[in-house]
Amino acid sequence: MKLKNLVSKLDVLEVKGDLERDICGVQIDSRQVGEGHLFIAVRGTVADGHNYIGKALEQGAAAVLCETIPEETAENITYVRVENTEQVVGQVATTFYGDPTSKMKLVGVTGTNGKTTIATVLYEMFRYMGHKAGLLSTVCNYIDGEAIPTEHTTPDPITLNALLARMVEAGCEYAFMEVSSHSIVQNRIGGLTFAGGLFTNITRDHLDYHKTFENYIKAKKLFFDNLPKEAFAITNADDKNGMVMVQNTKAQVKTYSVQSPADFKAKIIECHFEGMYLNIKGKEVGVQFIGKFNVSNLLAVYGAAVMLGKDEQEVLVALSAMKPVNGRFEALRSPSGYTAIVDYAHTPDALENVLNAIHGVLDGKGEVITVCGAGGNRDKGKRPLMAREAVKQSDRVIITSDNPRFEEPQDIINDMLAGLDEEQMKKVIAIVDRRQAIKTACMMAKSGDVILIAGKGHEDYQDVKGVKHHFDDKEEVRACF
Repeated sequence: MKLKNLVSKLDVLEVKGDLERDICGVQIDSRQVGEGHLFIAVRGTVADGHNYIGKALEQGAAAVLCETIPEETAENITYVRVENTEQVVGQVATTFYGDPTSKMKLVGVTGTNGKTTIATVLYEMFRYMGHKAGLLSTVCNYIDGEAIPTEHTTPDPITLNALLARMVEAGCEYAFMEVSSHSIVQNRIGGLTFAGGLFTNITRDHLDYHKTFENYIKAKKLFFDNLPKEAFAITNADDKNGMVMVQNTKAQVKTYSVQSPADFKAKIIECHFEGMYLNIKGKEVGVQFIGKFNVSNLLAVYGAAVMLGKDEQEVLVALSAMKPVNGRFEALRSPSGYTAIVDYAHTPDALENVLNAIHGVLDGKGEVITVCGAGGNRDKGKRPLMAREAVKQSDRVIITSDNPRFEEPQDIINDMLAGLDEEQMKKVIAIVDRRQAIKTACMMAKSGDVILIAGKGHEDYQDVKGVKHHFDDKEEVRACF
């Protein structure tokens, strides 16, 4: 593609060199640059791309998009200056990859909890209905049936557009993606056209990045503010910030709720560890999911499918065939009669939701043992809150390691224990080794009890001092069985 076409939609401040040159790739990582590529120098949160312009030129870059043109410029290289490179990466990537979201229907899911379940179930449902579809999620990306490993909830704009272009090439009519708050603020989704957006809920998370809860809310809201008027915006009316999210959107607003009147409404008729019977808009349906929070997730799925033009009855039939997502409230039954539940819950709110769901099924007929920790180098303020939430709804709690990253596991555990008083501490033991913690919980459990192992869900590793060691909660539980 000609460089002039690639930057035609940008507010260009200065050009040094030839805009007629051909560009055969776009990169923001100098290590990925090849012959004839455009290197975009972005001032990131960790490193400034302007410091790597020289490296990009060594790798064969033909042009540089930057905020400051270097004092010494190289011959036969074109330099294009804009005010903010981070804001235009998405637009450049979209243009380079042929605007993939104009050729398919893209639906984004944002919120603190539930994103993975909603996006994944929508992807599975539309494939079940006979459509080719793509998925961009925390667990894995999919181009129809092909799995592509994932590093972040929302990839960088270039990786994102490259994946979407491959989806179009594979014949995908729909794509469903988790939209993280980081990606909204960092313009990773800039240039994409969304057919719809879904809001799940918002509770304390990522304050290590956003600093205040208000900033976190603003980041999520920005996604809905930018939706086009042809799109739909479906929000959770049960969340106190649900209507705040859509107050400035141009999109068509719809609501879902388990508590109050809404466009898409459901109630639980019956619940057990194998699933639930629900009433959705006056029709009964059996689903293989558990818990009130999952009723909300399934309502969001139902609403999105209907807004995408699907018949309501067909959607209910498909819902009954859907299975829970890997590491999201996965129930494993032990030979000795207790149940272990593995879940990704890593915020106080998510922990509360999962424990509520367990008590909803147990109905006082068994004890709850919770194994949980907190991630290192992340929001420290939620640690004592998580310990308190676990103690409040459990008979015994084992505080252990999650992904300590570059912190000492014992320090993280101490931060959690600091939230508990003397009485609450009577229920708690701390075991740094996660394997030992899971074993101990299994040894404590009696027939009819439930063990909740929270925090890691689908992850098959522990991140310690920058190294990912193999560790899978489900494998550990099965070994105990």
